[in-house]
Amino acid sequence: MVYSKFLSKNHTRRLLMSKTVTYRQAVRSFGVLPFLGRIVKLRYLFLGSAVGGGVAIHNKYENFRNNLPDLSWMKEYLPEDKYDQFYSKMRETYNTINAPQIGMIMNRFSDIRNMAANYLENLKSNTEEGLLFLGLNNSLVDDSVQMKDGVKNTFLSQANGPVGSKPMNDKERLARLQDELMNIQLKYQKELEKYEKENKELKKQLLLQKEKLRGGKIRKIKKSLIDMYSEVLDELSEYDSAYNIQDHLPRVVVIGDQSAGKTSVLEMIAQARIFPRGAGEMMTKSPVKVTLSEGPYHVAQFKDSKREFDLTKESELVALRNEIELRMKNSVKNNQTISNEVISLSVKGPGLQRMVLVDLPGIISTETQGMAQHTKDSIARLAKVYMSNPNAIILCIQDGSIDAERSNVTDLVSKMDPNGKRTIFVMTKFDMAESNQFNPDRIKKILEGKLFPMKALGYFAVITGRGNVNDSIESIRDYEEEFFSKSRLFREGILLPNQMTTRNLSMAVSECFWKMVKESIEQQADTFKASRFNLETEWKNTFPKLRELDRDELFEKARGEILDEVINLAQIKAKEWEDLLNKLLLDQSSNYIIKNIYMPAAQTDSLGSFNTTVDIKLRHWAEKQLPQKCVEVGTLALMQEFEKLITKEQTKKNHDNLLDGLKEAIREAASQCHKWDTKAMDSLRVIQSNALEDRSVPDKQSWESAIVFMEGMIREKLKEIQDQIKEFKGPSLKERWLKWKNFTPDQILRSATINELEKLQKSFDRLKQHLDRDELTAVKKNLQAQKIDVDEEFINETWSYVYKQNFMLKKLSVCADCRNFFFYYQKGFTEQGVECQDVILFWRLKKMLNITANALRQQIVNIEVRRMEREIKEILDDYAQDQQFKKQLLTGKRVELAEELKRVRQIQEKLEEFIHALNNEKN
Repeated sequence: MVYSKFLSKNHTRRLLMSKTVTYRQAVRSFGVLPFLGRIVKLRYLFLGSAVGGGVAIHNKYENFRNNLPDLSWMKEYLPEDKYDQFYSKMRETYNTINAPQIGMIMNRFSDIRNMAANYLENLKSNTEEGLLFLGLNNSLVDDSVQMKDGVKNTFLSQANGPVGSKPMNDKERLARLQDELMNIQLKYQKELEKYEKENKELKKQLLLQKEKLRGGKIRKIKKSLIDMYSEVLDELSEYDSAYNIQDHLPRVVVIGDQSAGKTSVLEMIAQARIFPRGAGEMMTKSPVKVTLSEGPYHVAQFKDSKREFDLTKESELVALRNEIELRMKNSVKNNQTISNEVISLSVKGPGLQRMVLVDLPGIISTETQGMAQHTKDSIARLAKVYMSNPNAIILCIQDGSIDAERSNVTDLVSKMDPNGKRTIFVMTKFDMAESNQFNPDRIKKILEGKLFPMKALGYFAVITGRGNVNDSIESIRDYEEEFFSKSRLFREGILLPNQMTTRNLSMAVSECFWKMVKESIEQQADTFKASRFNLETEWKNTFPKLRELDRDELFEKARGEILDEVINLAQIKAKEWEDLLNKLLLDQSSNYIIKNIYMPAAQTDSLGSFNTTVDIKLRHWAEKQLPQKCVEVGTLALMQEFEKLITKEQTKKNHDNLLDGLKEAIREAASQCHKWDTKAMDSLRVIQSNALEDRSVPDKQSWESAIVFMEGMIREKLKEIQDQIKEFKGPSLKERWLKWKNFTPDQILRSATINELEKLQKSFDRLKQHLDRDELTAVKKNLQAQKIDVDEEFINETWSYVYKQNFMLKKLSVCADCRNFFFYYQKGFTEQGVECQDVILFWRLKKMLNITANALRQQIVNIEVRRMEREIKEILDDYAQDQQFKKQLLTGKRVELAEELKRVRQIQEKLEEFIHALNNEKN
């Protein structure tokens, strides 16, 4: 009503103006109309700002109330009566949320408008020109005075503060209005936080209720949208480690000068102190990808670990910071300062904005002592690699406490994003900037993008600390909001409300992030769809009859084939096992039997001494060395048969040799780690000792088999000795002429020494194992006469071979003489001149070896094969986790093409899954 009355009187005033031209000229000459025009403009400015701000706030919170979730789905988990009580309580809570009183705000600014009219009437009543302008219309003046009194009382009661206080000027009133707007914003932010906490508690209760209804079984929670997107980025990072054109998906790249506060900004966004801190030194030594998402509990988890860190506990925060620092140090190799290896971390918590951020090492201008050479350039290259992604959002952090000209990051960012289409500028330490900055216009230019050549989508001012590393995130946030509510630059209009606090920054970055995700995800999916088609076409043309098996699938195929061959070991016939074991036992023990048992016993003078020496030697052998040697033979036989089965497959037609290297590596690893059961050694010792104690030969067939066994061992040893003597003597005349071979100096000495020793042994009545001093002197003098000078050690070494050769030849004749001696042995007497105790020794040895072979076979088939199977499974399980091992042994174009095709399919499927979930969220 007051405003309409004022308009009607304005109309009357205009009529008077049209009738009094002389007065109009007089007023113009004194400049009243321009001044009045400015006053009217000020009135509309106040009115427009008030109405626009009130309507914006009203719409925002009406939208919040309308978007409260429909809780009817909770009926599935809560009983009907409990649900109704819960829903009623939520409706009561909903009704307590009051939007700003638009009527009150409109009345207040209507009073401000009337105050402006009152001010105009005062001006007119106090100037002669104003009275002339009104044509001395007393009624109009009286009405104006009445309107002035009414507005004055209203304005003094609401605009000027309490009654009796000093009236405010326009500047003070504007400041008070800004304070009220800021308080309203803070009030509703706190209301939002309160309901977010209540929502978190309701989610917890709901999960517990459902767990109770299902008997303690926790349901599998569906992946969140941001977690799905983070998995896509991880897949792309592994597939495209060089960051080529394939990976153009958005992520927020946090970049700034060293110690500018970029890590603190990320911590404020994550609402936890999760990063290691240092006093001015470089702490971020490798890229850290942080995936933020909303969840009921404030926790952090590494991509490659199942451990969750509770971010509400200081001990867990310390452990998390230590783990990040350790991973950074381990990623830095070859004496470098930074690494390109990405540390992937997810952080969940109530109220967190969903996005993916990458924290990079800070830009430096000088390499300090202890840094690797070219560290400055390495950091810049790393930053350029991440910023070169055309869809990456660049979060440019500028230290507000130092001069802007000292910053290195702005030039780097402006080169990568000259138009500022994906850059967000953040000024940190704004409290220090405001206290140190004497020229507010300079800060205004920075926040308007007019001081730097760098352009940006938005400019923000934040406070991420107060100089105390022990301050909590909550205390810093409270300090930040309190500071901005009293900020001089905010009151002066230099700093806008939506440009300040990390809360607004987080919301703006998240909004920009998801906007770019929605714009680019379809194009990325199409790119991988085309790549998949090309790879599938190449496979069909190159390997038309083969399945697409990647390394993991090929490894599993090899696993099955290897384990099948292990099972086949138990199917080998008993005779094959025992023949192999007998042969290996003989090869491993024949040298010891001849050298340490048979030859020393043969030097005795009587049959009783022979048998006594044999018994002592055999008992010592059976107790100390024989069981261990037999276990080694059993292991060797097992591995030989395993290798035989594996190589047998390689001889088949159409054999695929792709897995041969892997199978061979598994076989070698199994042979190294397989250990025979220790209990088997004790049982072997008992069996072998009992077998060696038996001196009776049961029948003629056994006697003949003992002679054959003895003769075969002696002939084999004789051949070895004769070959060595032939090597000592050098090439024959035929070889010298046909093969152009000559004597070596050693062969000349050996040949002459052997000739002298053969002459000497013809003079012996019986073989002697060692030469005495006189015999050595005689041989040496005979050689000196031939101008050959050798020492006694040389002569003794050569004599050992000559003696062994003659001993073996003599024992071969014993085999022939004793072949038909079994009858006399059975009757208990011996023919004069024939000694056949050697045959009995070899019968005892042969019987012991046969029993040992049988025991080893049973141990292999019944026990060792199963133990070996378990060991190979453990080896395969270890190698299955070693991607580098598989990459070394499974190579070739076929494998590489299958690997690439697998990765492209995985990425495409994850992209399509994410796009589907994204579209569902839109709907």
